[in-house]
Amino acid sequence: MPSQIPEPQDQRMEDAEREEDLIDVASQRIRVVSHNDIGLELFCNFDNQDHTLGNALRYMIMKKQAHPRNLNYAFQLILKRSPEVELCGYSIPHPSEAKMNLRIQTYEGTAVYDVLEKGLDDLMALCDAVVTKFTDARDDFATRLQS
Repeated sequence: MPSQIPEPQDQRMEDAEREEDLIDVASQRIRVVSHNDIGLELFCNFDNQDHTLGNALRYMIMKKQAHPRNLNYAFQLILKRSPEVELCGYSIPHPSEAKMNLRIQTYEGTAVYDVLEKGLDDLMALCDAVVTKFTDARDDFATRLQS
C-alpha cells in the first residue's frame, strides 16, 4: 500500500492563490429585494454565498463598534450589541440554492445601507488582520525551525 506524502504547506497556499485568480468577482452580486421608504429596513439576496458569509456578516453588523484592526478588543465585544441595529439575520432558502438572504432593521436615525456597508468594511478589515497575524506567526515559526 503506497503511503501518501503530504504536500508542503507553502505549495498549498500558492495553489489557493492561483485559484483565487480564477474566481469571477463580477458574478457575486447583492440584490435588494425590499426596503422601506425611510431607510430603516432592508432585505437583500447575496448570490453564491452561504453560512460562511452570512454568520460572519450578521455578527459584524450586530456587534458594538470596535476597531477591527485591534483583534483583542474586537473579540472582547462578542456579547455586546450594537445600539443602532434592532435586528440582523440571515437565512439560506434551500441547501441546493447558492443564495443567502439578509435582513437588517435599524433604529430611527441610522441608515440601513450605512450599517450594511460598515459591516462589510469591518469584516474585510478583520479578515485582513487575521491574515496578517497568521502570516507573522507562520514566518516566526519557520524562522525558529531553521535556527
